[in-house]
Amino acid sequence: MDKVTYQKINETLYKEILPNGLTVYLLPKAGYHKTYGLFSTNYGSIDNEFIPRGGTDYVKVPDGIAHFLEHKMFEKEDGDVFQKFGEQGASANAFTSFTRTSYLFSTTDQLELNLATLIDFVQAPYFTEESVQKEQGIIGQEIQMYQDDPSWQQFFAILKNMYPKHPLHIDIAGTIDSIADITVEDLYTCYNTFYHPSNMTLFVVGKLEPETLMAFIRENQAAKTFDIPEPIQRRFPEETSDEIVKFSKEQMSITVPKAIIGIKGLAELPQDDKQRLIFKISMDLLFQLLLGPTSKNYLHMYNEGLLDDSFGFEFSLDRSFYFADFGGDSEKPERLAERLTEILLQFANDPEVNEKNLALLKKKMLGKYFQSLNSLEYVANQFTQSLFGEWTLFDMPEIIQEIKLTDILAAGELFIHEEAFTRFYMEKDTHTAASN
Repeated sequence: MDKVTYQKINETLYKEILPNGLTVYLLPKAGYHKTYGLFSTNYGSIDNEFIPRGGTDYVKVPDGIAHFLEHKMFEKEDGDVFQKFGEQGASANAFTSFTRTSYLFSTTDQLELNLATLIDFVQAPYFTEESVQKEQGIIGQEIQMYQDDPSWQQFFAILKNMYPKHPLHIDIAGTIDSIADITVEDLYTCYNTFYHPSNMTLFVVGKLEPETLMAFIRENQAAKTFDIPEPIQRRFPEETSDEIVKFSKEQMSITVPKAIIGIKGLAELPQDDKQRLIFKISMDLLFQLLLGPTSKNYLHMYNEGLLDDSFGFEFSLDRSFYFADFGGDSEKPERLAERLTEILLQFANDPEVNEKNLALLKKKMLGKYFQSLNSLEYVANQFTQSLFGEWTLFDMPEIIQEIKLTDILAAGELFIHEEAFTRFYMEKDTHTAASN
């Protein structure tokens, strides 16, 4: 078992890769009564075209199947796993993202019992035709709920503009039509391909004794038989900047119009893990400098009535894509989109992007970071999302302090290009307004 001590944040991380390929991380936290466990597979909604385990040809499975599979994992022949966790004094949950599916629990008691329940239910699939049909109805209602959410629809609309071919633009839950095509065989194909221990990570943080708990996990895994690990082969459509949809709009029953702009990552990112992490944090810092709630740009647009407290932005970087989006409610959506585009394209000359503001923002980012380490859920979720090799969540203070203004400007030059921009407007449904 490897042991890494992060002196700046007073944390010690234990890591071991088991013979079956499962990567295990343990992070003891002194003074905590709760323990949080998260079991993740490197598999999400975009992974719908791949070579199945033991196969030779690519297959395409229905959209939404990763999320569907997550739901079905909790249902077993002898009952519901949620109920079992509850009887053991733990709470459980799960979530699916574009690239990851995670199962989790938190408890203040019976850690080993609950951890065994987590590992065992994820490593024992049980699907039947009857339960699949039942779940299609349940998830269909969930999809309908999101179709009625303007903010959710706006987000996927801008993704569709940026990624018209890539499955990233498809709702994580799929569509009512796509989930109707999911079969028991499909679920087992995806499970057997992506839920092998070599494609999974187990992270436990909180009140724990690392040597004892690692021995328990080793014993649990040694008692099970798994196939030999195989490299997973995924396939995604190729897209060029010419295929970006520059503008689109829709109507919904809303009281205030919405505007959102997107920037699609087009350039090849650095291969070096540390440089990729520097790029990610540099983009976060640049956008905060330009459009954060304390920036002059934000205040000017707020005073002009172009935006309100609903305005927000994010920069996303994952294993086959990266992009940024900016938007919110606005009575003047076209003007808001124009101003945002102007500010972003002129980032290198913006007076907000200076050494003094950067120093203040880095201090603020570090303060927020240290505060976040008090949350076991935050630590587990953020750590397991890492895409930066050996550079982890716990290296963040070092990276943040190291970043210079030149890094931020270089990151902006790499990412922000006019041909990568797109915009989307959500307008009021005039028919609905008239009927009211």
